Amino acid sequence: MLNYRKPTSFNTYRTSGHSSVVERLVANEKVVGSSPIARSIIMIIWIASYPKSGNTYLRSFISSYYYSKKGKFNFELLLNILQFPSIKFAKKKIYSESEASQSWIYNQKQFFSGDKIHFIKTHSSLEEYKGNSFTTKNLSLGAIYIVRDPRNLITSMTHHYSLSYEDAFIKLINEKQTLLEKSTDGDYSNFTFLGSWSKHYKSWKNTNDFKVLFIKYEDFEDNKIETFKKIVNFINTLKNEKSLIDEKKLINSINSTNFSNLRNKEENEGFEESVYSKSGQKKRFFNLGFNNRWQKILPKNILHKLNNTLQNELYDLGYKLDE
Repeated sequence: MLNYRKPTSFNTYRTSGHSSVVERLVANEKVVGSSPIARSIIMIIWIASYPKSGNTYLRSFISSYYYSKKGKFNFELLLNILQFPSIKFAKKKIYSESEASQSWIYNQKQFFSGDKIHFIKTHSSLEEYKGNSFTTKNLSLGAIYIVRDPRNLITSMTHHYSLSYEDAFIKLINEKQTLLEKSTDGDYSNFTFLGSWSKHYKSWKNTNDFKVLFIKYEDFEDNKIETFKKIVNFINTLKNEKSLIDEKKLINSINSTNFSNLRNKEENEGFEESVYSKSGQKKRFFNLGFNNRWQKILPKNILHKLNNTLQNELYDLGYKLDE
């Protein structure tokens, strides 16, 4: 059930509960070898975004291309790209937001060391929270960041989090905004600092700590093949691989993860990452996709607020201000 106990925090309940004890994993791999990648103690490639910006869509493609034999997607492949912060990646129970932020770097060191590349999903901002950094250049190989037109993103927020447009707008511009998926025992291990949508994307776009491939969600529709090729080339460069793109596998991965296929799979198989509404009704995760167009859906008063408040950001990202 969705419950908003604080005006600054998204609190969600997943469709399936997991105890903090069961979800915690223990990884004690040691770095071996002498290649540049092997010498990197931590090898994280972040799949980052503000919530409801297409992160799961990108994870689906990456997991299909890198973790299947022929590029044929199934939901189990997403288990190769899990989310951080998370109870899964915490050594102990966390009792507060402050303690959670102090544990981010420690837990990355504990769970993502070794000679293996870790694709990790995150909604965290790179801004400091109470003096604590989310990650460092020594912990990350790089990142792919997806930004989405906030005038479309806000409709996805209202659906997923059971918010009014006004409440969603307030959260988008709130520089202290947080995200917390509540566990049954009050564990704060998955506490995430978002900040405002504006500062969130800028924190990833402008970082000099590691390489970031900055992708617009809309390019998945307008320049699909070129965009996914760019993503594969970027990942292979981070991995120090010189192999050419497998064109057949690329096309299979794109086709098997198109939005209609993902939506059909959710309807037929269910999807663990979907949530419940305040009334206890299961909500569709793959809802509108590219059919979410602010020109047809967004209330005029909210459109006017977003255009006025985020005018500089929309211009910076190349989004038109037409009303």
